[in-house]
Amino acid sequence: MQKLQTVNADTLLYEPLEKPSFVVDGLIPTGLTLFCGSQKIGKSWLMLKLCLCVSQGIPLWDMPTQEGDVLYLCLEDTFCRIQDRLFRLTDEASGRLHFAVASDKLSDGLIVQLEDYLKEYPDSRLIVIDTLQKVRTASKDNAYASDYGDISLIKDFADRHSLAVIVVHHIRKQNDSDVFNKVSGTTGLTGSADATFVLEQESRASNAAKLYVTGRDTPYQEFTLRFHDCSWELVERKEQEQLAREAIPDILFRLVDFMQGREGWTGTATELLDALGETGTAANVLTKWMNEYRLDFLLENHIRYDFCRKNSHRLISLARQEGTDGDGGDDGDGVFGIPPAAVTVT
Repeated sequence: MQKLQTVNADTLLYEPLEKPSFVVDGLIPTGLTLFCGSQKIGKSWLMLKLCLCVSQGIPLWDMPTQEGDVLYLCLEDTFCRIQDRLFRLTDEASGRLHFAVASDKLSDGLIVQLEDYLKEYPDSRLIVIDTLQKVRTASKDNAYASDYGDISLIKDFADRHSLAVIVVHHIRKQNDSDVFNKVSGTTGLTGSADATFVLEQESRASNAAKLYVTGRDTPYQEFTLRFHDCSWELVERKEQEQLAREAIPDILFRLVDFMQGREGWTGTATELLDALGETGTAANVLTKWMNEYRLDFLLENHIRYDFCRKNSHRLISLARQEGTDGDGGDDGDGVFGIPPAAVTVT
């Protein structure tokens, strides 16, 4: 039995360790990425564009790439079809991009084939397997164990060689509020992958799509893409911070403006809505939003929010604070942590 390898906390705390590198800056890290989308949406066009960029060291959209050899396993295509795609995408390709249209399955020697490939091309940076289903074998095991086992074999290979492996997969047709829940199969797939991408078209007839990105080392991002002349073009990229800000209800921005020049305000949510001139928001919804964003958005704008019940009224209090401890509680300066003179009960 092999001895368990351990590292103590002191070593981890002080020893400089190499951080995961990115083949595409800020988007595709070394390790295993699961790239999912519905059938015929254009996944292979995007994968070929990515492979061309990495093999030539040119940016993918506005993101730098790490140049190196690339292997693209186009297991649902022919060399003739790949050639036609190359005709449409580029006038000049690199000899560092390699294609194969057949391979062994995971249980029959695919990892050995990939190991042999790396011996011949040790400067490889990216391998794309298109698609996962083509390298899997039928299993009578439970679905989660089968999914996790298959994807773990590929992840272990990617980690051992510090390169990026992208596995192309499909999504289910059922709707879900979380696009990552649409990935076909069990959570054994997404749970084992380092990053998961979902490409979702607005409609079958549309040339626009959203690319959703999440991962251990990749911050959540959303890309708006447009399919034009057989190539996916970037329309807009939104990162986690921007998306979080866009999720803040508009009325809270108006509330910040309302508090400019005021030391404090106290009253019911209905009275606050009247003061804001707001007619499209329910009082209980406004109260919920203020409580939800009190420790980030409101405090960032030097506004402290408190809530209590007094004389059968549900009262809220807003106070301007240029410096705050951020705990959102009463500091003893008044009913809500604001000067008593600012408190009025009706």
